[in-house]
Amino acid sequence: MAIQDIYPTALRLLGRPVLVVGGGPVAARRAKGLLDAGARVTVVAPVASAALKELADAGLLTWEPRTYLPSDVDGAWFVQTATGDSAVDAQVSADAEAQRIWCVNASDHEASAAWTPAVADVDDVKIAVNAGGDPRRAMAVRDAVATALETGDLPLRRRRAHRGSVALVGGGPGDTGLITVRGRRLLGQADVVVADRLGPRELLNELAPDVRIIEVGKTPGHHPVPQAEINRILVEEAQNGHRVVRLKGGDPYVLGRGGEEAEYCRQHGVEVEVVSGVTSAISVPAAAGIPVTHRGLAKGFSVVTGHEELSEVPARADHTIVLLMGVGQLRESAAALGKAGLPDGTPVGIVENGYLPDQRVTIGTLGSIADQAEAAGVANPAVIVIGDVVRVSPFAPSHFKTADYSTTTPNSPRTSKPRVLTT
Repeated sequence: MAIQDIYPTALRLLGRPVLVVGGGPVAARRAKGLLDAGARVTVVAPVASAALKELADAGLLTWEPRTYLPSDVDGAWFVQTATGDSAVDAQVSADAEAQRIWCVNASDHEASAAWTPAVADVDDVKIAVNAGGDPRRAMAVRDAVATALETGDLPLRRRRAHRGSVALVGGGPGDTGLITVRGRRLLGQADVVVADRLGPRELLNELAPDVRIIEVGKTPGHHPVPQAEINRILVEEAQNGHRVVRLKGGDPYVLGRGGEEAEYCRQHGVEVEVVSGVTSAISVPAAAGIPVTHRGLAKGFSVVTGHEELSEVPARADHTIVLLMGVGQLRESAAALGKAGLPDGTPVGIVENGYLPDQRVTIGTLGSIADQAEAAGVANPAVIVIGDVVRVSPFAPSHFKTADYSTTTPNSPRTSKPRVLTT
């Protein structure tokens, strides 16, 4: 049978009788697939595998424990042979052919009237691959297509009318490789993307030309699109039947107002999904080789956005403090921590534009960091890390290394992109 002789189609077998002849592992797999399609399955085989017996005992299929009879094909809509005996399979196939019933002959794919493809499901898309009768080749192609769909490299976007929804997707710190697989897939399905200033912006260039991008990005002290308006946009677009992705930097639920947006959507009857992202509070320090916890240095950490919250966190060098978007208030934050009892010599690291080509690391102390940052022109987006964990960074000057850690080999940064270090 040549590949040109095949007419690809899909069968709807819900509630329809089908016949499986054979009781081994292949028959069990085919019976399971037919059951998943909703067919009424009868298995004819003198001996059945444990998997088939389990399905029969559960009442999911009928097992006839005997040899095949030509009358078994009567009334069937579809037949699958899998006896392992080519003569029996050929007889079943011939009997089905005589009654114009489609039959898959597992013993001889060349003589088979139908082929069973390698199948995978991604969301509501079913992938079926035939490969010239080579099942392993078909499975390899199927797996490659499924992976491309799951990662967003192939589009899953619906083209016909569908129910609107909102997905709050955490895009990570900005590198396109740090968005989750689920987030990338939803972005590929979007009709509308409501985008922040931060996050994996390069992915927007890969969207289809008719995907609308609504910019709602904020900068410190400048919110051109208020949060109430963002909430309204999400609900309105979803109610208009669009799949909406709210693409955020970091994680939607880590100082990202994702909770407010999800609550507003639910209050207005809009289906909403939250996809966690790699939060910049942890990932950006890691890009500079700074762990937020480290055995012997810090067992916990706090994440804050301004100096007014610092009175509520432990002011100890062994408790890491992570400041997000805190450059503008760095001097006040350092003073507040010093007043709370944190020594001036406490190490501080600032990582600007984490994971991006222009990433820059500035390392100093609580007493010096504000002047250093001002002299170097440090600017947001930046993550500030305060505490002894900064000593672990490969960018920390040698005098920051304590005796206990002078021989430690820290983890190298997770990216090879260039950096500039100021100390």
